[in-house]
Amino acid sequence: MSAAEISKKLSSQTLKLLQKMQVGELTEHLIYTRVADIIEKRSPENAAVLRRVGEEERRHAAIWKSYTGFEAKPDLHKVRRTVLLARIFGFTFAMKKMENGEESAQKTYGRLFAEVPEAERICADEERHEQELLAMLDEERLHYVGSMVLGLNDALVELTGTLAGLTFAMQNNKLVALSGLITGASATLSMASSEYLSARSEGRPDALKSCVYTGIAYLITVTLLVLPYLLLPAGAYLVSLLIMLLTVVLIIAGFTYYVSVAQGLAFRRRFTEMASISLGVAVISFIIGLIVKQCLGIDV
Repeated sequence: MSAAEISKKLSSQTLKLLQKMQVGELTEHLIYTRVADIIEKRSPENAAVLRRVGEEERRHAAIWKSYTGFEAKPDLHKVRRTVLLARIFGFTFAMKKMENGEESAQKTYGRLFAEVPEAERICADEERHEQELLAMLDEERLHYVGSMVLGLNDALVELTGTLAGLTFAMQNNKLVALSGLITGASATLSMASSEYLSARSEGRPDALKSCVYTGIAYLITVTLLVLPYLLLPAGAYLVSLLIMLLTVVLIIAGFTYYVSVAQGLAFRRRFTEMASISLGVAVISFIIGLIVKQCLGIDV
């Protein structure tokens, strides 16, 4: 029985579902193609992977069209959004995020098996080939996630504790910001140089890149944590402290989400672990700041 004959027997609900899937396949074809164009020069192997997956999506859309007779158009909003993510966070993150969203779509295929003969083959094809191809995706920045985690985590733990302790010891935003910037700048250089020496001692040829990623992650974290103390009035140190702690949680959530998507790791456990350590150190340092201020009788 031909696709046209089968389509006449399909329910309206199934036809709508097939049309939706047709739009999705065309959208993904366009996304893969555009991202491949972006990375063609710097990563031709990965561009070839994306083009292969994109061509597969285009063929799937053609199969659905043979059943629906529907002239589908891609979701250009999703295309632009995903391409933007690829430019900002890297193509691996964007592609993995898109594929994670597709996992729920796999369940949809099960509803079509009885009515559409091609559905089971396409489902198996997507599960096998797309994941296999996407597993080949590789990106330089992901090689240095360990270095970024080192810089980020060290900055969060050290600066969160330092700023929390200084907040009640000094009770002045400008003094806290001054101390935080000096501490952060020296700690950035110290951490980056330590990472470089560590990598060199291991005989790694990428020691310089590793230390640069560590230093950048540390410096960005320092800047974000000190910013509330720089922008708010000198007496609003409690507000600055709360904003700083909120910033810590957001940084941890954002970076953990990035790593969990790009590397396929569990988000909740990693987030809870990092947040507990950083905020725990902040609370301890906060208490130490109060004790030191009272014991030494210093009033700044």
